Amino acid sequence: MLIMALVFCIALLGLSLTQTHLLSVLLCLEMMMVALYLGLGLMSLSGLNYSLMVALVLLTFSACEASSGLALLVLISRSHGSDLLKSFNLS
Repeated sequence: MLIMALVFCIALLGLSLTQTHLLSVLLCLEMMMVALYLGLGLMSLSGLNYSLMVALVLLTFSACEASSGLALLVLISRSHGSDLLKSFNLS
């Protein structure tokens, strides 16, 4: 469980420090999801019955999040010319 917490904290630190490119933000988010999936998988080994089902649902949402993020990355790269987060206008 210490490894899972360490991976999650490293991903959170990377998310907060490197906010220049959209791809690096998406990779940090994916690393956080993998850490959560790892933790739920380890909890299912300890005997909790529902944690394996929750881990599979989390894995499904993680795959959907990754595909949506890559689709947005391609769309933004084509429309803005780069994936720099400073070039986005959200208003």
